[in-house]
Amino acid sequence: MKSFVLMSAPMEDITDNAFRTICHRYGADLTFTEMVRLESLAKKNASTWSRLEFQDETPTIIQLLGTKEDKLSRFLSIFEPSKGFKGFNLNLGCPSPHIVALGQGCAMVKRIARTRELVKIITDRGYKASIKMRLGLNKSEKEKKVYLNLIDAVDADFFVVHARHGGEDYDNPNDYSILPECVATGKTIIANGDIDSLEKIEMLKGIGVKGAMIGRAAVRDPSIFNKLKGVETPSIEKIKEEYLELEKKYNVPFRYQKNVMKHLGEKVEMKQ
Repeated sequence: MKSFVLMSAPMEDITDNAFRTICHRYGADLTFTEMVRLESLAKKNASTWSRLEFQDETPTIIQLLGTKEDKLSRFLSIFEPSKGFKGFNLNLGCPSPHIVALGQGCAMVKRIARTRELVKIITDRGYKASIKMRLGLNKSEKEKKVYLNLIDAVDADFFVVHARHGGEDYDNPNDYSILPECVATGKTIIANGDIDSLEKIEMLKGIGVKGAMIGRAAVRDPSIFNKLKGVETPSIEKIKEEYLELEKKYNVPFRYQKNVMKHLGEKVEMKQ
């Protein structure tokens, strides 16, 4: 991994191939698919599998949501990587109530043995496995440092740490103060949450994290990655044109275009 990597975040009904390609074109070193459910993949659901169809060689990690070892093994037995595929990421961060009720998303942060087994199944197949996580399901789990226990015990390629627990929404500030102890585990840590300025990037570099994952700010401006690298970028109108050209070329479902175009160029003041 490079000294500091910029990643575009997985976002449902947004991060289709066209959006990932635009982000990569303008500085994202690595991109992620929207989360895909293991249950549906194992059942060979055509709509779910279509999310794994890569239209170009944009470096992309597939994010998986699920907890069942047998479902993961079944999926991997029929999976064939495309050009641009860079590994799998396990979603231990989704706070949606219906996901948590199934024991998935951020409800998995405390399930260290299960997470370790899922990672092993992936790596035994020769693929890289990473984790995207919150600080636990709630304030109590955060205080017990279940996130730190998991990072310390699981041998993943890297850990994307969204510095909120599952009970917090985007109105709650990120707790970047937990990042130094994550870095101290010796694992590769990627910061996530409200990263939208060079000042924050420099702060994160000072802490010792190895990269930053950017979501909402990238939807508003997919060229933010190059801006954070000090590279000149085109106008939002030019980026919109390029995105719409790719949407047409890749024939992606209209919902992606609708969701992305709604936010491109949007002016939103990020909370500090």
